[in-house]
This record gives sequence, structure tokens and C-alpha cells, in this order.
Amino acid sequence: MSEAFRDNPAQSRFELAVDGATAFVVYRKTPDTITLVHTEVPAELGGRGIGSKLARATLDAVRAQKIKLVVKCEFIQGFMTKHPEYNDLLG
Repeated sequence: MSEAFRDNPAQSRFELAVDGATAFVVYRKTPDTITLVHTEVPAELGGRGIGSKLARATLDAVRAQKIKLVVKCEFIQGFMTKHPEYNDLLG
């Protein structure tokens, strides 16, 4: 399995490309905050832990930017409930 994570600011989303398909987290950004709005994982990638890998990579990218986080996405909220080590990012 080949994976590639990147920030795609032109489409306001973080992307994880896996085996020719792309899972993504849509965001809205201001100078000091980022709001995670929606996560989408293509059906062909389901059941492989891709959503969790995407969530972790996204939250690590937010941490690296040193901005406040707002979470509107239910998937990311659920991930953060299971992984409280990311709660310090919340604004």
C-alpha cells in the first residue's frame, strides 16, 4: 500500500492518497484558527484504518502550524475522544 499525505490549500483540504484513491479532511482557515469541517474516505478505502491515519496526520499538521483548532467534523471529534493527546490543540 502506498500512501501520501499533503495539505492542498487550493481546495482547502488535507489529503491522504492511498492506492490511487484520495481521502480528505475539508477545512476553513483564518490567520489564527483552522476549522475541520468534514472528512471523507472513499468506499474502496473503508475498513483499512485510512480515516484514522488521515485524522492523525491532519492533527499533526495542525500542531506544526501552531494555530488554534475548531472541530465541526464528527469523525475528527470521535477520533479526538479516543486520542486525548490532541485536545491541547482546541481553541
